[in-house]
Amino acid sequence: MAKAKEDPYIRSTGRRKTSVARVRIKSGTGKILVNKRDLEAYFPSIEAQRRVVTPLNVVSADKSFDISVTIKGGGLTGQSGAISMGIARALARANPEHEKLLREGKFLTRDSRMKERKKYGRRGARRGFQFSKR
Repeated sequence: MAKAKEDPYIRSTGRRKTSVARVRIKSGTGKILVNKRDLEAYFPSIEAQRRVVTPLNVVSADKSFDISVTIKGGGLTGQSGAISMGIARALARANPEHEKLLREGKFLTRDSRMKERKKYGRRGARRGFQFSKR
């Protein structure tokens, strides 16, 4: 029976709002691809780019891993938060000593806030219709 090849990737998943990020990291030079595009091309805002790379900066690993991400759902804020969480989980799996730093920075905590659903008899989740006396 043939032995399975050793997988060089460490895989993890990050979620935020309705976004789901599937992250793969392996040792490399610091290249980040999001849906087969460069990070700067996928996220035009510097704030979103910064949110994605913050877990790497916290553990001083910004140039030691190549990262490949597949992201679905949500907008840019949710997607960048999901990628950040996925990278943090992968880094914690790669080196368990980093977990304490990442947990203190709140990168491993799932942000459970979601959009509240619209209710019947109302205009939105909470807003009612305008009341008219006459």
